[in-house]
Amino acid sequence: MSKQKKKGFSGIGSLLEEYNLEDKGGYITKEFQDYGYRLAVSLNDMSHKSLYIRMAKTVDRGILERALSFVKDADLAKSKARLFMWKVKQLKEEKLNKKDEN
Repeated sequence: MSKQKKKGFSGIGSLLEEYNLEDKGGYITKEFQDYGYRLAVSLNDMSHKSLYIRMAKTVDRGILERALSFVKDADLAKSKARLFMWKVKQLKEEKLNKKDEN
C-alpha cells in the first residue's frame, strides 16, 4: 500500500524542508551590513569585512559603487582591495574639490 499525497494545503515544516538553509554564524540585520559583506566577498578580502561594513554605513554609496565598478574592470590588479581603497580615496577627494569650488 503506497502513501497517497494529500491534496490542498501542506504544513510549513514540509515547505521549509525543501530548502537547505545554512547558518554562516553572523548576524546581518541591516542593509548596510549586507552591502559591506558583499563588498568584502567581491574584493576577496574577508579578513577586513568589518571595514567594508563600516564604509557601507558611512561612505556615500555612489562612491563605493563607482570604486567597485572600477576594480571589477581591472583584471590584472594584484590586490583588488588595495585598488578599491585607493579609488575610494580619489573619488572622495574629487567630491571634496567640487564642493569647495561651488
